Amino acid sequence: MATILIVDDDNNIRDTLNELLSSSYECHTADRAEQALAYLEVENYDVILTDISMPGLSGREILKRVQEKHSATPVIVISGNSNADAASELLAMGAFAYLTKPFQLEEVEEIVVRAIARRQELRIRPPQI
Repeated sequence: MATILIVDDDNNIRDTLNELLSSSYECHTADRAEQALAYLEVENYDVILTDISMPGLSGREILKRVQEKHSATPVIVISGNSNADAASELLAMGAFAYLTKPFQLEEVEEIVVRAIARRQELRIRPPQI
């Protein structure tokens, strides 16, 4: 079973995503980036969903750390800002997808399925250097 880390300081968003995905996946949740980074020190995840704007460290820091240490793990960034430049920048940094709030639950499910498929593909066939 795939393991997903959901990071959002908004209880409603975090709980909604957990409820949506936990019937199909093992889900862990964090309410801030610092907590998520601590989880990443001891656990490997198949997909990470993270809010970009949180108190303290941002989701951008999570994305950077995942790219450095777990580059095969897809990171889905969630933002309340529909700024195309910000989305392009985060995708260029390596984000798998960029979702804006409010999002459609079906869209989240579809992107998570694609991200897990990508993660499994990279496990079978590691990227060429």
